[in-house]
Amino acid sequence: MLNVVILAAGKGTRMQSDLPKVLHRIAGQSMLAHVINSARQLNPDNIVVVAGHGAEAVQQAFASEQSLHFVLQQPQLGTGHAVQQAVPKLLGGENPTDTTLILYGDVPLVQSQTMQRLIDARANGMAVLTEFLPDPTGYGRIVRNADGAIQRIVEHKDASAEEHQINEVNTGIIAAPTAQLKEWLARLDNNNAQKEYYLTDIIGFAVQDQITVGAAHPDYGWETLGVNSRLQQAELERLWQGEQARRLMEAGVTLADPARIDVRGSLQCGRDVFIDVGCVFEGQVELADGVHIGPNCVIKNAKLGAGTTVHAFSHIDQSQADRDVSIGPFARLRPGTVLGEQVHIGNFVEIKNSQFAAQAKASHLSYIGDAQVGQRVNIGAGVITCNYDGANKFKTVIGDDSFIGSDSQLVAPVTVGKNVTVAAGTTVRHDTADNGLVLSPKKQEQKTDWQRPQKNK
Repeated sequence: MLNVVILAAGKGTRMQSDLPKVLHRIAGQSMLAHVINSARQLNPDNIVVVAGHGAEAVQQAFASEQSLHFVLQQPQLGTGHAVQQAVPKLLGGENPTDTTLILYGDVPLVQSQTMQRLIDARANGMAVLTEFLPDPTGYGRIVRNADGAIQRIVEHKDASAEEHQINEVNTGIIAAPTAQLKEWLARLDNNNAQKEYYLTDIIGFAVQDQITVGAAHPDYGWETLGVNSRLQQAELERLWQGEQARRLMEAGVTLADPARIDVRGSLQCGRDVFIDVGCVFEGQVELADGVHIGPNCVIKNAKLGAGTTVHAFSHIDQSQADRDVSIGPFARLRPGTVLGEQVHIGNFVEIKNSQFAAQAKASHLSYIGDAQVGQRVNIGAGVITCNYDGANKFKTVIGDDSFIGSDSQLVAPVTVGKNVTVAAGTTVRHDTADNGLVLSPKKQEQKTDWQRPQKNK
């Protein structure tokens, strides 16, 4: 049985923020969410979050997560004291294989494979995730005996001059047998420079009890970096985005500049995808073979078919496009937009909750909302579907092969038949039959004696 305990009680004074530290974001989601999501890949039986500073806000942020258990650490008296608060929520302990994995809400990027490696290293004892640093200042040192076995962890402030020379450091992440962990936590004291209950003291208890203490190491140094300030948050963001860029390029994606891309979720790409500079991808995004993304686009929860091009400064949200679609520049696709093959959406076109059939076009300066647009429809500049009466939304249907002239308004609910031409400047208030011309004639007048208004002197 596997328990996961996530320590998330810290105030984060150096963040200079009213927001609890663990709710600050890396790659579009809170640090605590990163840890929870990675831990869930282990299929644990139980996840316990130890909250403290801003506990109500932390718990509220995960109110929909029914599988999480929250406990309160108040006051905050160290990492050992924090884990003590989780003890009543720990499951199992009767079986020697029952394990408790201890993680940190402000160390957001530990990967699930590293967590699993640590659990495997526990064997019949316990295990610590350690790293070798060229400058270990500030970190707790791993003290081993002559045979190389871990004996204890000494905090930097409590270390001797000789121990300061050790460059293997403790990350704080531990996998321990659940039954023994409960016993060791009960034995903790605060006889140290900080007058806190150190979780690391359980290493010494394990050695006293002749429990083997193993070690595992992360694949990447950034996995165990913590965040205590805005600067560290920004540095970790860039490290993580660099890792996303590396993964994309290794999968065959061309990035105009790997340093200028932000992936805030999952980005799946086919072959020969090109992504220009300054693009942001949020949520779940899928780009099929040959997709070309121009500079400074924001794409969220979208699926783009093969050969589709998104031109510069376009925003796409909860939308999808079929093959060989052209979008933008400066286009906005809002939730519910579905574009068929070879659709063209031009500059300054906004579409919301609408479906465009194959080869339809809206080339510039239009708003299309709650509409069903047929095949090969051509929508001119300045066309608006008037879909909202101030209280309710209504649908517009445009039949195949119709032409909607510039500056026309389609007042929903309304249906324009097939192969209809709507003259420029027409207001369509009623359903039309197929074929023919629709217009709302206005007599042109000219007043020869009219004077243009002048500014007052």
